[in-house]
Amino acid sequence: MKAFRLTVSPEEQHFLKDLVRLAIAGRLTGHGPVTPPEPPTDLLKSELGAFVTLKRGGQLRGCIGNLVGAGPLHRTIWNMAQAAAFQDPRFNPLTPQELDDLDIEISILGPLEPCPDPQLVEIGRHGLIVRRGGNQGLLLPQVPVEWGWDREQFLAQTCRKAGLPATAWREPGTELYWFEAVVF
Repeated sequence: MKAFRLTVSPEEQHFLKDLVRLAIAGRLTGHGPVTPPEPPTDLLKSELGAFVTLKRGGQLRGCIGNLVGAGPLHRTIWNMAQAAAFQDPRFNPLTPQELDDLDIEISILGPLEPCPDPQLVEIGRHGLIVRRGGNQGLLLPQVPVEWGWDREQFLAQTCRKAGLPATAWREPGTELYWFEAVVF
């Protein structure tokens, strides 16, 4: 796997985080744009996969994304912000009282590739997807760092996220993919 080299400037990061707040606030109040404003750079118009993670008080409050680009990045971020706030099935929809306390994390994803050898997975560098049958689980590169997992725990937890046994990554018929991300 070639290293995913993407530079997101502080201005672009600020724009995207403001975009997340605008998307959520507009949906909460019913006042605000229904589409995102035009971004200041061409990078933000690129087709890249992205996830928006919302935390409150250090606890996950919502996280939804697209693995691959399905339109301009700024629109993907806009849509994923609203989905993370209001459609993550693990949580009730966000309330207006929670908006000011949200911590926003954005992950811009590099290409998704088959992982040739699970022993090559690097904690903090790679995100993982496990697929088997109709089951699929994804964990972003920052998740094992936050939880203090080693490689085996990361692989096991990705399997569990897919609803599979923790050792499913070792079994024939299980597909393992990896990707890198720029996280801010």
